[in-house]
Amino acid sequence: MCGIVASVSSRGPVDAEALLRATKKLRHRGPDAERVWVAEHARVGLGHARLSIIDLTTGDQPIESEDGSLHIVANGEFYDFEAIRAQLEGHGHTFRTRSDSEIALHLYEDLGARAMHRLRGEFAFAIWDERDRVLFAGRDRFGIKPLYYALHDGACHVASEVKALAELGVPLRWDHETVYDLHRGLMHAPYRSSFEGVYQVPPGCHLISNGSNARILPYWDWDYPKAERTRFDRNPREWVKRLQATLDEAVRLRLRADVPVACYLSGGLDSCAVLGVASRLSARPLRAYTLSFDMADYDERAIAEEQAKLSGAEFFPIDIRSEHLGDHFGDAVYHAERPFANAHAVAKFLLSRAVRDSGVKVVLTGEGADEVFAGYPFFRRDMVLHNTEGQDPETAKGLLARLDEANRVSQGLLLPRGATQALESVKRVLGFTPTIMETWAQQGETMSSLLDDDFKAPFQGRDTFRAVLSHLDVERQLAGRDAVNQSLYIWAKTTFPNYILSNLGDRMEMAHSVEGRLPFLDHHVVAQVTRMPVAMKIQGMTEKYVLREAARPVITDSVYRRQKHPFLSPPSTLQMEGRLFSLVQDTLRGKSLERTGLYDRRRVASLLDAIPSMDAGARTAVDAGLMWMTGMCLIHERLGL
Repeated sequence: MCGIVASVSSRGPVDAEALLRATKKLRHRGPDAERVWVAEHARVGLGHARLSIIDLTTGDQPIESEDGSLHIVANGEFYDFEAIRAQLEGHGHTFRTRSDSEIALHLYEDLGARAMHRLRGEFAFAIWDERDRVLFAGRDRFGIKPLYYALHDGACHVASEVKALAELGVPLRWDHETVYDLHRGLMHAPYRSSFEGVYQVPPGCHLISNGSNARILPYWDWDYPKAERTRFDRNPREWVKRLQATLDEAVRLRLRADVPVACYLSGGLDSCAVLGVASRLSARPLRAYTLSFDMADYDERAIAEEQAKLSGAEFFPIDIRSEHLGDHFGDAVYHAERPFANAHAVAKFLLSRAVRDSGVKVVLTGEGADEVFAGYPFFRRDMVLHNTEGQDPETAKGLLARLDEANRVSQGLLLPRGATQALESVKRVLGFTPTIMETWAQQGETMSSLLDDDFKAPFQGRDTFRAVLSHLDVERQLAGRDAVNQSLYIWAKTTFPNYILSNLGDRMEMAHSVEGRLPFLDHHVVAQVTRMPVAMKIQGMTEKYVLREAARPVITDSVYRRQKHPFLSPPSTLQMEGRLFSLVQDTLRGKSLERTGLYDRRRVASLLDAIPSMDAGARTAVDAGLMWMTGMCLIHERLGL
């Protein structure tokens, strides 16, 4: 993985010094080499900070085509690149490097934008096409790798992180509409960022720009079938066997590297399945790195260690305490450029640091399985509430009670806590209200009540949920689908790329130059699972059923029988003597809160004053809002907004 920068100007020469500064700002993403290229006519420049994974000796970028008309900078991995390279060489192409990145250059040379369909992996890249005088930038199907752009002062700038855009002259200030939506419902449209004038190339899309404008075009989507087409059309065991073969291939491809590959391991099904499959395919024992917390409800060390032993992996536990989370919260949020709903992102930041310090550059992770196989508890609640054909009402009531009891730590964060408000606009559009939207609305009631009245005034009457749905293709992607698949799609377009893959994935890994590889987000795996009946994902209260069965030969019995437990660190409000809660208090009672211009200081102070008298459930529920506000304050300071 690497950091990339690109600028194309419609008015005059690009600033080569600014391009170099922007590239250096991404050094944490690629400490092994920094290079900048500016065209002879000076209208365009590319920058690349390299993390060497494939082709350690000849893979520096930018890379140019044989005739010099194309130049590329790429971030990420293109899998099965050897086969594609052989095909391209057969068509007469000459390669300058042995890097996987070069295949994207020659595929684009032959196919233009159609090249996106041939690429497999986690990636973001930018190509300057001198023939057509355009910048072409593409992002992977799921948004694993970040890609931002801004049109400013007659130029289009593209970069892996927002802080690099600031070095190119893009002013950073909060986008008030997006910030309001994030506090009202913890979600925003796929193309937006939290910063005014800064946008994302959405997952599964590419950008074309001549400097004066930018056009975004899609090339891939999740494409869930209509409900009547997801009935059982084959034996469930056949689905399991097909998944086993596809997942084996996805893991095998991601074990390919010129440096050692390790695994992140929790006590959950996803990472245990990855370790189990990878250990079976690997020629040598793998290392497994696990976070360990000092509260029993959040600690999975024992289950992870049992899995590591079964897989023959070397086990490396990383102990995390409140003081660690408090000391590194600011650094983690600086790299994320987004707030956190839990300090789990800080724990992931520290995990990645420990991995880097041990000499490892590449890790396989279980990220994405919950989004592909419907692992979160809110998907199970939707299954019970809305897939009601042939269902006994009393049985459904019992299932919901069991769900609540088994997910106490998720109350208020992934499941609603108590009664929820009606979201009539959502129900009118979708025909039902997804559980996660009910939960977001409940969280938003608390969080938006803490916003400053003057800040909120322009948005009186705004329906955040309707606004977000208006940016999704409801008719072609949601209408007529099973409720669970609709919820999966909405999550995949909002929180998944904008929070999970960012705060718990790329940003925390690349803060320490660690490359995360995600077998569950191989698009061949995803295409197979989207076509499955919903009952292959959820059976009663058993989530990720087909994955559970496919992985059974390589996981422990404890993991096989265990329900999903979301990756969360202990809430700061349950450790009120800890350093993390002290950071929250100091930040939200100090000048940092006022400088943002977002919050009402008296209301925030009243909430903080009330916490000691709350029960544990209430304190857990308000922790997400406290984490969020603390993160916003520290981003404001660290990015110089």
